[in-house]
Amino acid sequence: MAYEPGTSACRVLIDSKAQLELMLLNLAKLENTETIRQQLVAVYNQLEELHDQRRLERGSDLAPALL
Repeated sequence: MAYEPGTSACRVLIDSKAQLELMLLNLAKLENTETIRQQLVAVYNQLEELHDQRRLERGSDLAPALL
């Protein structure tokens, strides 16, 4: 990932999503893992929502400094 985290919380979210991506790739090689993969995708999406919220918060923190 080429994305630079804005905060340590963003770093944790980025790392967690990357680990889930690797798990999904590995599990795709195994039979009968569809349900587990669906659950992991749901967790990934929740992490992405948290990350989006952090980005928005960070963006609103930076906006006044740009004026």
